[in-house]
Amino acid sequence: MQDVADFIGDSLALSKNAAATDADVIVFCGVHFMAETASILCPEKKVLIPDLEAGCSLASTINADELAAWKQEHPDAVVVSYVNTTAEVKALSDYCCTSSNAVKVVNSIPADRKVLFLPDMFLGSYVAEVTKRKNMYIWPGECHVHAGIKSEDINKMLATLKNADFLVHPECSCTSSTMYHMAKGDLAQKGHILSTEGMMKHARTSGAKQFVVATETGILYRMKKENPDKEFIPIKEDATCRYMKKITLEKVYNSLAHNVYEVKVSKEIADKAKLAIDRMLALS
Repeated sequence: MQDVADFIGDSLALSKNAAATDADVIVFCGVHFMAETASILCPEKKVLIPDLEAGCSLASTINADELAAWKQEHPDAVVVSYVNTTAEVKALSDYCCTSSNAVKVVNSIPADRKVLFLPDMFLGSYVAEVTKRKNMYIWPGECHVHAGIKSEDINKMLATLKNADFLVHPECSCTSSTMYHMAKGDLAQKGHILSTEGMMKHARTSGAKQFVVATETGILYRMKKENPDKEFIPIKEDATCRYMKKITLEKVYNSLAHNVYEVKVSKEIADKAKLAIDRMLALS
């Protein structure tokens, strides 16, 4: 799939590329919330997804009704939604964020304002720790892939690969233990908590020759292709997203041949959701 793509990147980078392209039709080879984000950013274009069942376990942990009820409990709070959410949830949010800019977004909010952060509890806990914010409430959602990457996986790799750089996505359940190892000195210079694009940049610029990668394994192909002289080791071989893997070449061909399946966010929802996205982009 990556070899036939015009653009490769994280969800926000892909959506920004979608908005910038002069193509009238965009086939989004990712999960549903990504295609929705593209539709929000470029409503005049036709956005297709090859499989409507390519959902997201994290995005499905909260819906608009649940967020509305949570907001009622904290009416004066600022809502920060991770980009891995539905368009309806984004429309009820004050800010969107990605894993690369979540700390910056939260830091931009006045210290005396409560923050509702959703939906990933591991990313939220990481942001709360880095920002030292005490008035941050975190939704208990998780990505099934990253939640499955645990502290013992870090400990096992650390015992045998002491000279490798450890690249850990902040959605991982092992993020806290990684920060502990970094503070203790086991990973003082070798541990890095990064977004997927942050991992790609580090892989290109680091002098290290060996990397342990704690995120979805699909990134490894791109890492190896761009850095053939370096070794990339998945922290878990089975850290794969079953939803992303629903997108196949055959389905992309069918999507192109028959103009299916269109993802269109209503103008009412899109206009509200775009405000939260634009506030995030203004901080970039």
